[in-house]
Amino acid sequence: MILPKLKKVKLKYHREIPKDYRIKSVTLTNSNGNYYVSILTEFEKEIQKIPSNDKVIGLDFSMSELFISSENQRADYPRYFRMLEKKLKKLQKSLSRKVKFSKNWYKQKIENIKIA
Repeated sequence: MILPKLKKVKLKYHREIPKDYRIKSVTLTNSNGNYYVSILTEFEKEIQKIPSNDKVIGLDFSMSELFISSENQRADYPRYFRMLEKKLKKLQKSLSRKVKFSKNWYKQKIENIKIA
């Protein structure tokens, strides 16, 4: 892949970009010492009209649940952050005890980033 400011960059992709797609933008990100490229593409497609349905539902935001519908249905979603909160607390405490900018501090920091 050739990027304007970086010249040639090796690329390992998992899906072929079809010929009729047009590349709109490329985003390069660094996460935990690994670089990732995100490619935004555009293509033309005719949109099929879906027959309208007059049934309406109302959704209200809730702090304890994600939402409550007008038919009194509640969203039961897993609270991943709450489940990992104790583990994150333990990891942060471990990080604070390490010598700052040491090799073990960097390892612990990467582990914290993966959890949070």
